[in-house]
Amino acid sequence: MTIENFDLLLTKYAQLVASLGVNVRKGQSILIYAEIEQAPLVHAITDAAYERGAAKVDVDWSDLHTKRAYLENAPEEMLSNLPTWVPVRSQNIADANTTRISIMSADPDGFSHIDSNRITLSERAFQNANKAVREATMNNDIDWIVIGAAGREWSQKVFPDLEANDAQDALWEQIFKISRISADNNPEADWTAHVEKLKEKSAWLNNHNFKELHFKSPITDLTVGLAENHFWEAADSVDKSGHTFIANMPTEEVFTSPDYRNIEGHVKSTKPLSYSGTLIKDIELTFKNGHVVDAHASTGEAVLKELLATDEGATSLGEVSLVPDPSPISQSGITFFNTLFDENASDHLALGAAYPSNINGGTQMGLAERQAHGQNDSLVHVDFMVGSADMDVDGITFDGESIPVFRNGDWA
Repeated sequence: MTIENFDLLLTKYAQLVASLGVNVRKGQSILIYAEIEQAPLVHAITDAAYERGAAKVDVDWSDLHTKRAYLENAPEEMLSNLPTWVPVRSQNIADANTTRISIMSADPDGFSHIDSNRITLSERAFQNANKAVREATMNNDIDWIVIGAAGREWSQKVFPDLEANDAQDALWEQIFKISRISADNNPEADWTAHVEKLKEKSAWLNNHNFKELHFKSPITDLTVGLAENHFWEAADSVDKSGHTFIANMPTEEVFTSPDYRNIEGHVKSTKPLSYSGTLIKDIELTFKNGHVVDAHASTGEAVLKELLATDEGATSLGEVSLVPDPSPISQSGITFFNTLFDENASDHLALGAAYPSNINGGTQMGLAERQAHGQNDSLVHVDFMVGSADMDVDGITFDGESIPVFRNGDWA
């Protein structure tokens, strides 16, 4: 890297992840998911975690080349039937309350040339086998975080006019900036102030307890019912032991649970979605009685329809999030082709499962009770971006009053 003070910035980034990010405490076990080219960041996070008293730090390394080779060449029965140790490992991770750190850096379009049916077989098999970890994560039983790192192929997708090394430098510079990392600042203090501002917005929404939200722009007209006793959450979450963590860095959103039985209208995406290594562009969905009844995309439509066919819950929504257009990521003018970043530049919705923490007392409820409150269930949870500078959002009260929430893409 040719970035000035790169090693210092990477160290501060790692320390932020270990401290405010997942709040590493003495005796914790940590599992890091990362591409092999991100070894320097993994090493820095490992060191920071041990400095804070971690008992064990493991790394689940991945590599796009070997993933591609597997999807292209493995027999179909192998794609759809993972080894028995995979669900056993997933259960062990959940039972041990293992803290999870996921580093996103892979090519967002790395599997675009592979048969979508083969991708779907593999994705469904993994989601089924990884059920224990997915449920523990969504229920906030364990601490978890998703962060970004500048992968070489991803960088060239974001900055196609730059040479490979320059593109990677440019993406790292954006990641540090967006993550509030600089050579002369205190990232923990900056993040603490940022979290408090987001919590002010979530508190305002919780006080209003809207029945529905109405999203309106030149390309969207969608009414999203909100779950009974829904709870708007901001940047930080609380695990079952009462410790706080920040699940996404960066984050600019406040989010809650829709009522999967009450969603009506039409919505069109405003940024590409990278799903299963394929870019899906210009998503258009029509909802009736809470479920998608028509779906199209200009590219990746086959993968989109495979996603919607995962199960019944994949055709409804599990999350609704508000992000002001003046947020730093949106104002950068950059499309990152990565949901972690693009969702924090735009209002977004998620197809699939809801977070139990998004209804009051939800983490102590069984699935049937949460569904009775309107929470959706699915094997998947996939965010897609719908916000824009011309998006208006109104909160609809139980008395039918309409209260402005967003005007022209910003808080009203």
